[in-house]
Order: sequence, then C-alpha cells, then structure tokens
Amino acid sequence: MYSAVDPIYMVMLIRRLGKDYIVWDKSASIQFKKPGRETLHARFVVADEELAAIRAALETQRSIDRTYLIELKDSSGTACATVEKLIYIRKR
Repeated sequence: MYSAVDPIYMVMLIRRLGKDYIVWDKSASIQFKKPGRETLHARFVVADEELAAIRAALETQRSIDRTYLIELKDSSGTACATVEKLIYIRKR
C-alpha cells in the first residue's frame, strides 16, 4: 500500500514549485487500519494556497518541512491505511 503513494507529493511539489526549489522526501509512516481486499483509492491535493504558503515561508527560513496525510480507501470510503509523509523543501 505504501509504495502506491510514496513519491506522489514529492513529485507534485517538484513540478508545481519549479526548478528554483529543492524537494525531498524526508520521512514517512503508515498506519494499517484494515486489510485492503479490493482496489484502494487515494486523493492528492496541493492547493495554490499551499504553494503560496511554502514560498512565503521560504522568504524568511532556509528550509521547511511540510506534512501531508494520505488515506487509502476502499470503494465504500473506509480507510484501510493512513500514510503520513514529511517533505523537506528549500530554495536552491
């Protein structure tokens, strides 16, 4: 389950922030809640407001860490696992 969501936020932030920023996966954890016995779905969102907050924070700080929570859900909407990703971001 974890490998399905591992690089998504990092890649999204690399593409949305552009080449003037360095983005790394820093850490992750997964909490299994129930067996995933069917196809699971996850939703990934990086809003424009999140990008603005990142850029603003990096005007006064050398680097920042952002945490993103991902729920892997079955067709009934029940969460089978929750993944927490910690992403490191700084300007080049």
